[in-house]
Amino acid sequence: MKDTFLRSCEHWSEASRNEMENFYTLASVDYKYLAEAFDWKKWIETHQANIGQRSLKILDVACGSGKFPLALVEYAKIADAKISPIEYALLDPSAFSIAEARKVLQPPFQASYEFETTLQAFSCEREAFDIIWATHALYAVPKDELKEALEHFIFGIAKSGFIAHASHESHYLNFYQLYLNGFKNRSGEPYSSAEQIIQTLEDMGVSHKVKKITYENSVSENQLSQVEGYLQRCIFDDTISLDEMRNNSMTGPYLDGCIKNGQWCFKQQVMLIFLLKC
Repeated sequence: MKDTFLRSCEHWSEASRNEMENFYTLASVDYKYLAEAFDWKKWIETHQANIGQRSLKILDVACGSGKFPLALVEYAKIADAKISPIEYALLDPSAFSIAEARKVLQPPFQASYEFETTLQAFSCEREAFDIIWATHALYAVPKDELKEALEHFIFGIAKSGFIAHASHESHYLNFYQLYLNGFKNRSGEPYSSAEQIIQTLEDMGVSHKVKKITYENSVSENQLSQVEGYLQRCIFDDTISLDEMRNNSMTGPYLDGCIKNGQWCFKQQVMLIFLLKC
């Protein structure tokens, strides 16, 4: 296993709950923007109409703490959709994450199967799920395993797939690369990018459409503990303090540029990738 993946798994744990909560002080808006960027209610209703009265089967890949279905309920009014209860399966290499996601599910999402594994190692019957999605979920997939992961993703889709992932222009990727340069002697596995995912899908001949959104994760300049926890989560390394990050020759100038008008502002560019199974 690669270093980035191993550290990400270590941080999805009860021991890192405080760091996780600080991270979501800034990062919860990631899912708000996803929920508001598309007419999910109509999209889900269309899928329901295509299959009749039975429940839709959805797989959430690298489900984390369940922020995406929660955002769909809160911001996309998915609970008002004219659909049957959704059979919602959770996949994540972390048992902690699966438990966290299960706890927050609200109607129309109903927890069904749970898979404690990576996407690369996941196996299911062909077209086992009407929809599979992965939101901010594939960063720690090593570049040489990305094609295999996407093959498993597509294999399980009966109708549609959706991937939300940051681009090379996003804070998540930029800051992680600076961290590797400044603290890991330029070694380590970089995060996968939306561009790499899109290129891999094109190489595989998979039909897809892309929508780009941009926004900022922001918080008051004085909220230092939240910013520290957020940045530590961005790099899956809680051994490095905010002061050390700001004093580092690689990460320091970047972070200085993220402070504007009394606010920390971290620019994000995210690609919404819709896959259609023909």
